[in-house]
Amino acid sequence: MAEPLTTDRGTQPHEPGRARRIASRIGGTARGCLECSLPGAWVALVLVALSLTPSLLPRPPTYQGAVSGLSAVVGYGIGVFGAWLWREFADRGPRAPSRRSWRIFWVAGGLTLVVAAAVSLRWQGQLRDLVDVAPPGAASYLLIPVVAGLIFVAALAIGRVIRRTYRWLGGQLERRVGARAARASAFVLLTCTAALVLSGLVLDGLVSMADRSFALLDTKTTGGAVQPTSTLRSGGPGSLVSWESLGRQGRRFTGTGPTADDITGFTGTPAKEPIRAYAGYASAENTEERAALAVDELERAGGFDRSYVLVVTTTGTGIVEPSSASSFEYLTGGDSAIVATQYSHLPSWLSYLVDREEAREAGRDLFDEVYGRWSQLPADDRPELMVYGESLGSFGGENAFSGERDLANRTSGALYVGPPSFNPLYGDFVEDRDPGSPQVEPTYNQGRTIRFSGRPREGIPPEASPWTGTRVLYMQHASDPITWWSPSLVLQEPDWLEEPPGRDVLDDMTWIPFVTFWQVSADLALSFSTPPGHGHVYTGEHVDGWAAVLQPADWSDEKATRLRQIILAE
Repeated sequence: MAEPLTTDRGTQPHEPGRARRIASRIGGTARGCLECSLPGAWVALVLVALSLTPSLLPRPPTYQGAVSGLSAVVGYGIGVFGAWLWREFADRGPRAPSRRSWRIFWVAGGLTLVVAAAVSLRWQGQLRDLVDVAPPGAASYLLIPVVAGLIFVAALAIGRVIRRTYRWLGGQLERRVGARAARASAFVLLTCTAALVLSGLVLDGLVSMADRSFALLDTKTTGGAVQPTSTLRSGGPGSLVSWESLGRQGRRFTGTGPTADDITGFTGTPAKEPIRAYAGYASAENTEERAALAVDELERAGGFDRSYVLVVTTTGTGIVEPSSASSFEYLTGGDSAIVATQYSHLPSWLSYLVDREEAREAGRDLFDEVYGRWSQLPADDRPELMVYGESLGSFGGENAFSGERDLANRTSGALYVGPPSFNPLYGDFVEDRDPGSPQVEPTYNQGRTIRFSGRPREGIPPEASPWTGTRVLYMQHASDPITWWSPSLVLQEPDWLEEPPGRDVLDDMTWIPFVTFWQVSADLALSFSTPPGHGHVYTGEHVDGWAAVLQPADWSDEKATRLRQIILAE
């Protein structure tokens, strides 16, 4: 015989009715957790299908699953909110959908997703061919629904916790105020608390933690970088800047790079040892002092006695793109000096969010300091003054100038690579481009000073027009989301999607309000996932960019190919 249930009050007989009530509550709770809003499910379905449409870059299955899962979450929220708003205007309560309605959803939804997935696989294959990315294993595609489902279920669970908290809070307040006031107060309290926690604690905490983490990383030295033994490099003998204060990227910049022998081996003529001057974040207190220190270092090493001085505005953590620096030194025969400073510990995307003004000041302060010293030299004894910036570095570097004429008057040339759409001068040049020229490769003022190219080795329009005097080149890939991302994508079709697509963009990519903004935003995380020549990866192409700006004597396709191979092997 089974043992009776016991309590602290003694032995009592088992109560079947009580067990049924407990089971009923458990079942009801489980059903409540699994129940979904039908309007929310329909909108989630639509956004999942749209998340499978083509964008700029191919996506690994796991990443596509994450994008689709987040799309489902957003869609579900929109659907639930829309249904609630409709009921409020209709002045009626919620009605449970019929089983027939759910059957229609499951059949139509299943067919929609099968068709969308099949078409998406074809698009992804075409994208991978365009940007030379190898396809993933067939089995990995199963991760798309798995990852998407996990994200959706997790978000749904979090949403239900928030809803229960809101109802509990409203119930507590209703004891003291009216029902409507209680619900409104609960909503305001919950929203304000979430905003304060996310912005004050979570966001500030994450930024602070990231800054500490990258500051610690800044104390490390990358493999291959060794403290210079030459007086021509910052951190070496006689340097005004200590090796330790240069930071990780500063040590990489001054502790690597081609030697005079390397350059001679390429050119076949005697070369000079290149000069590299740098001031790290820890080298001085602010951007102005770092700029002054870096230019003191440039002057100490004899930089103004060289034929070319290159002013570099670094990206985020202080990176001077090795492909660009080395290309410049090979093309000038080592008769060059490069100067740069670090303004942040954080990577570019985070620097843009929290250190944007630092990037502006760093670019302006460094160029102004170099230009101030350079302008004091005899006019016939000044080096050619060049400017370079890549990604966020182009944003900072542009801020030293007011426009085309200023660039032409104060520099001998400039190379800006992968410019973000928010760059002020870049935006003006593209917006005011000559009629009929495409946004992906525009022509500005007949190309007299400013030119654009997605692939300089294949030509820089307008090729029929001479390009004399100061030459300023913007390099931008048609598939680079950092260049093409813009908040305006939410409601406005960009010209680059109305025009014939760039060489590595699908013909099937079309603008859809809100969706294209979301898709290109998702592409940002994949900017560096492609081989050189696509996305935001320009390694090796700096050879052709600098060759176009510098126009060295006796340059040939054979030399360009050979130098690209050297740069890619570094």
